[in-house]
Formats: sequence, C-alpha cells, structure tokens
Amino acid sequence: MQFSVLGSGSRGNSVLVSAGEVHVLVDAGFSGRELTNRLALVGVEPAAISAIVLTHEHGDHTRGAGVFARAHGTPLLMTEGTRLACRKLFRGNEAIQSYRAGYPVDIERLRIDPFITVHDAADPVAVAVTDSGTGLRLGIATDLGKPTVQIRHALRGCDALIVESNHDEGMLWSAGYPPAVKARIASSHGHLSNRAAADFLAETFHPHLSVVVLAHLSEESNTPRLARAAAARVLAQRGFRGLVEVALPDRPTSVFDLAKLREQAGPPQLSLF
Repeated sequence: MQFSVLGSGSRGNSVLVSAGEVHVLVDAGFSGRELTNRLALVGVEPAAISAIVLTHEHGDHTRGAGVFARAHGTPLLMTEGTRLACRKLFRGNEAIQSYRAGYPVDIERLRIDPFITVHDAADPVAVAVTDSGTGLRLGIATDLGKPTVQIRHALRGCDALIVESNHDEGMLWSAGYPPAVKARIASSHGHLSNRAAADFLAETFHPHLSVVVLAHLSEESNTPRLARAAAARVLAQRGFRGLVEVALPDRPTSVFDLAKLREQAGPPQLSLF
C-alpha cells in the first residue's frame, strides 16, 4: 500500500491511497483541475482513480468531487446524509454509492472501513483503509473534534495514521477570529489541538506503526514546527521509530510505501511506558 496526502488545510483536503493498480481518493476538497495537477505530481492519471470516498460535506473535502467524477466517470462513495448535504455539487449523472458507518466497502483490493466521528457536519465519518493483499492498514481522521473510544478502537493497529493536528491552543486564543469561531474550533465538535492530537497518537501507538502524518493544520493558529514537536515528543516516549511528517496545504507529501517503511522500522521494540 502507498499513500500521499495531496494537500491538507482549510483550503482543501484529499488523500490518495493506492494498492497495485487500485487508486482511491479519500475526499476531493480541491477543484477538479487542481486535483488533476496534484495527482500528476505523484504520478497518477485522473482516469486511474477507482473511486472517491467522501467523509463529510464541508467544501474543503468535497469541492472538486462532482466535477472530477463527471470528467472521468469516477464513482463517488458517501453516506446518505453527506449526499443530501452536498447535493448541489451533483447534476444527477454521477455514479453515487451510499455507504454506512460500521459497514465496510470493498474497492477491489482496498477495504474501506468508515466509522462515526465527532465533527460539526451532517453525517461525518473517518475511515481506515486496508490492503487485502498485504494486510497493511491506513487510518485517516482529518476532522476530529474529540477522539472517542470508538475512534480509538477503529484506528487501533494501523501501520500509518493521518491525524488532524489543527491548532496550537495558545495561538488559537490569541488569533484574530471572533470569539464564537474560536469556541467552535476548540469544541468537541471542532478540531483537535496539537496537544490533543499528540495524546491521541500516544493512545493508538503500537510497535508496527511506521508513519504519522499530521494534517489539517491551521495557517493562522499553528505551525508545522509546533505540530511536529508535540507529536514527536510524545511518540518518542512510547518508543516510536518511524516518521512524523506534516501535510501542507499547497503541495502533496511524499508517496509513502508502507511495506518499505515497515521493513525500515526494524523489529518491534517493547515500549517502556
């Protein structure tokens, strides 16, 4: 399994997940043209995308979904609540398949496990993606107001995690947002702080975790340095030997090969904590 975060932030979010010739986009929050450009940067043709899985209706996750699907005949997968909430993006000639949280969906050799998350959207989910050929597993939770017991369970045992690390708490409360916006971001239905993301990663750590990508960073109330430092410090205490990367809004991350990263991490080590 390979993956790349094509970009992440308030301007757009999309993750490419690949297994052999199967390529799936989780969210499509950039314009159709921008999605095409970013796919080109990681060497994938738009026509090669097997499906687009939408996690919720917010524009930074759905903006290009309809245009891209119509241009390339790409199937769209989403919950019924999300379809109703973003129906203006669609013209009726798209191939739309509904899924439900708790019920896996197979896209050739990739199994998508959607699970309920906590966010201020109509029917938000996060997903775990498993390569049935290798058993490698990627967890994606980029809009996560509060990591519940169910979310911890769903992301347990992942070889890679893409997790929101939205804001530094001090920067958020001193930012120029209206008080109501600050309260919404910091609420249990808003976004995870760096500290909360680091605590969540510590709780989901296991010896086979190879790479963590911090996503959905606020450009106004966070920095890559602060987000990475918070996560790396906590993970190091658990004995983590993999990569901690930050997804940026304006370009894709590297393409991460999970099989190779697992080999490089070496044999599992016992945690002292």
